[in-house]
Amino acid sequence: MAKLNVALVGLGFGSAFAAIYQRHPDVGRLVLCDANAARRRDLQAKLGGLTPAVASLDEVLADPAIDAVHLNTGIPDHSRQAVAVLAAGKHCACTVPMATSLDDLRAVIAARRRSGKNYMMMETQVYAREFLHALDLHARGVFGRLQFLGGTHYQDMENWPPYWAGLPPMWYATHAVAPCLALAGTRARRVSCLGSGWLREELRQPYCNPFPMETAIFDLEGAEPLAMQITRALFHSARGYAESFSIYGEDATLEAAQVHGEAPVLFRLTRLGEHPGPRRSQEERIYVPDFAHRLPPEIAGFTGAVALDDRGEHPSVMHGGGHGGSHPHLVHEFLRSIIERRPPAIDEIRAADWTAPGICAHASALQGGALIDIPTFA
Repeated sequence: MAKLNVALVGLGFGSAFAAIYQRHPDVGRLVLCDANAARRRDLQAKLGGLTPAVASLDEVLADPAIDAVHLNTGIPDHSRQAVAVLAAGKHCACTVPMATSLDDLRAVIAARRRSGKNYMMMETQVYAREFLHALDLHARGVFGRLQFLGGTHYQDMENWPPYWAGLPPMWYATHAVAPCLALAGTRARRVSCLGSGWLREELRQPYCNPFPMETAIFDLEGAEPLAMQITRALFHSARGYAESFSIYGEDATLEAAQVHGEAPVLFRLTRLGEHPGPRRSQEERIYVPDFAHRLPPEIAGFTGAVALDDRGEHPSVMHGGGHGGSHPHLVHEFLRSIIERRPPAIDEIRAADWTAPGICAHASALQGGALIDIPTFA
């Protein structure tokens, strides 16, 4: 198959992916897209000055030579823009979340099916090295039977772009939800969620959301009872940034570090009968390996941050390396799924299964913790 022409739309966060696409062996041409002319020019310069750039998504959709579009735009625009990309006959990757309502999740699914093109939600946490290592441990049976799962995402969004102001915390919960559900290999079927804290009045208005923090308990599908607890904070919380998950197993437990950048802790219990009296706990901070070997050599280095000028200076934009080294893995999976004519690992159904729990959790919080069923999408 011929190489793919890709448009990267939204050059704020999206700029972290530009050089990865530029150097990926399956990409023929990269087109940059952003309404901000200075942002376009700055990124063009960092990429060598030859990468074409346009100002609007409409220009991208009208270009028959573009095969695939990666959206890194504002949260309220995701579902509408994804539907437009698919309707234009182009493959679509989109940063999280997939949508902010159940109806919009269904609209993206329907558009994907009508188009026959691929949709992939670019959930970073399930390609972060910490998660890939945990997945390997689970495959080797280290945890034993899963007993409980937990995820947290703390991030203060003061003075971010306006659409963040007052965003319901659970609408942006996939970074905490996805690794738990992916590791368990299941979906959430019910949720009860409580909002907590006080959100100042001007932040309540945009989304009619009164809560700076929300915490939820989910009932997961499966033959045995399994629960997942998710806590999400966006405002008014004196806590450093963290995206993390914890796995509680019968034989071992993996708890995320409390401070960003520290190593996670693995707890192991001695088996019954090995020692008299209570079982003993052994814990260690574990080394988390890189997974660059899973990538083409042209982009393997992007599991760490790369300075494009190669002078070792700190540029205003670092390419790759963020979110646990996940960015090149996401790009590679999206591109290979198109070339290999198969669904991507995070297709429209899995994306909806990872986004809907947060939407339903916020609805539960507005109803004082009412138990709410989470719809299926398959």
